[in-house]
Amino acid sequence: MSSNTTSSSSSISGRTDKVVPVFPWFGMDIGGTLVKLVYFEPLDLTADEIRTEGEILMNIRHYLTSNRAYGQEGVRDDALELNNIQLGGRQGNLHFIRFPTSKMPNFIDLCAMRHLHTLTFEIFATGGGAYKFEKDVLEKLKISWCKCDELDTLINGLSYLSKLNPKECFYYEEPQNDANPNKHPFTFDIKRPFLLVNIGSGISILHVESETNYRRITGTSIGGGTFLGLCCLLTGCSSYDEAIKLASEGDSTKVDKLVRDIYGGDYERFGLPGHIVASSFGYMNLPEKREQASTADLARSTLVTVLNNIGSISMMCARTENVDRILFSGSFLRINDLSMRILAYAMDYWSDGQIKAIFLEHEGYFSAVGCLRKFILDANGHENDFTHSSQH
Repeated sequence: MSSNTTSSSSSISGRTDKVVPVFPWFGMDIGGTLVKLVYFEPLDLTADEIRTEGEILMNIRHYLTSNRAYGQEGVRDDALELNNIQLGGRQGNLHFIRFPTSKMPNFIDLCAMRHLHTLTFEIFATGGGAYKFEKDVLEKLKISWCKCDELDTLINGLSYLSKLNPKECFYYEEPQNDANPNKHPFTFDIKRPFLLVNIGSGISILHVESETNYRRITGTSIGGGTFLGLCCLLTGCSSYDEAIKLASEGDSTKVDKLVRDIYGGDYERFGLPGHIVASSFGYMNLPEKREQASTADLARSTLVTVLNNIGSISMMCARTENVDRILFSGSFLRINDLSMRILAYAMDYWSDGQIKAIFLEHEGYFSAVGCLRKFILDANGHENDFTHSSQH
C-alpha cells in the first residue's frame, strides 16, 4: 500500500520516507473518558504476505483477535464484530476495542514493548487525546501519527456503518417496559436531514444535511463525564461500568422529587403528569431522605438527571431546526440498554410521541471507523467501500 493521502482536515506528524506496509490497519478515537480502537483483521493474506509479514505483525493480529480482555479494563466488544467485509479491496473482520483513556500511557508502553516501533505504518487518530498523546507516541513508537477532525470522522463513520450494517439503527417502541421494550430496526437514509447528538464526556449536537454538509448547533458540558464524575463522588465507584451497574439497581424516585410529590398528583393546568421529575435530587436536602437513599439510588438519579437534560435540549434543537429524526451516539450509551431506554422515554415525552430516539449498534466507535476509512484512502483519494458483512 502506498503512503496514504488525507483531506485538509487531517494533519500528519512523524511521517518519514519509509514505505508504509499493508498491515496492520487501525483507527483510533481517544476521547476524554475512553479510547476506542478499530482493527481490520485480513483473512485473504497471500502466501507471500504470510511469509513476509513477519513475527511481530502475526503477534499483533493474534493478540488483538484472540483476547476479549486486555489487562483489567481493556475490552474487545466481540458482539459488535463485523465479519467477512471488504475494506480497501481486502477481505477480513473488523474488531472493536475500548479501554480507559487513563490507560493510554500504558497502551503506548505496551506497543513499544511489543516492538511496534519497528514497523513503518501510520495510525490515524481523532479526539482530544490525538493531540494530548502525540508527543509520547512520536517519541516512543517512532510512527506516523495523523490527527483527524473529530466531527468529520464521526459523520464519516456513521455513514459508512449505516450502509454496511442494515441493522445499525434502531428505536424502542415501549422504552418503559423493562421486560420487553420492543426494539425495532430503523431504516436510515443519510440523505435526509437529521440531528446527531454525540454523547461523550460532554455533548455536541449536529444538524446533518449530508455526509459532507453539517454544522454544530450547540452542546453542553453535562454529559457522560458528568455522570461518571458525580457517581464517583457520591457512590465511591471507580469506573463507568460500575456506575452503570449501580444505576441499573437503583430507584431515582427516592432521590428526586416528582410532580406528584409537590402537587399531590398531576399538574393538569400545564399538562404535567405526576410521575415526571420536578426536581432532580430534590429530596436530598432532607436528612431522613439522605439516610434512606442507597448508592444505587444516587447513581440512578444521576443518570436520569443527565439523560433528561440531554433529551430536553435535543428536542428543543429539533424544533428549532425543523427536523424529525434524532440519532444518539457515543460511548455513554454502550454496555446495556438502560441509558437508551431512559433517553427514549424522555424523547417520547418531550415530543408527545412524535419523534423517536434513534440509536446505533456501534455507539462510540464511529469516529474510530472514520479514521480507519481515511487510512485506506489511496493516492487519488478513492477507497473501496464495505460490500458485505455479517455480525455476531
